[in-house]
Amino acid sequence: FLTINQNIQYMMSAGGVVHRVLEGTSMELVLCGRRYPLLWALPKGTPDKGESIEETALREVREETGLEVKVGCSLGSVSYSFTRESDGAHCFKTVHFYLMDAVGGNTSEHDLEFDLVRWFPVQEALKHMTYDEERIVVTRALDLVEATNRRQT
Repeated sequence: FLTINQNIQYMMSAGGVVHRVLEGTSMELVLCGRRYPLLWALPKGTPDKGESIEETALREVREETGLEVKVGCSLGSVSYSFTRESDGAHCFKTVHFYLMDAVGGNTSEHDLEFDLVRWFPVQEALKHMTYDEERIVVTRALDLVEATNRRQT
């Protein structure tokens, strides 16, 4: 967090688009959900002191999903602003995302920040996602995965 004054804060977080391929061609994504207020989002969170952006993404994804992941390429970042309800501060936030492969773990081992963590087929995930900015990131991820698959065939 960078506080300019009591009413303005600049924030940063990091997370990932965790994917897996089923039956050679079908792809799924993991989303984190809350029942109230209803929310489906990508895993992400704020850095601990001394963490790099990539280290933050790995830790937050592991904690929020229960999955062990391997970081791939950067998917860029999204920025947005909001007013924090607790103190009325105007916050400007940038979230850095990475494409990630699930290499172990289990979604049942997620932390308590979310009620549910689930794998979704890509198109279903896009329909459920709460934030348009995150849909853009997922679309970027899909384009990269498809381009990589074309080069490998």
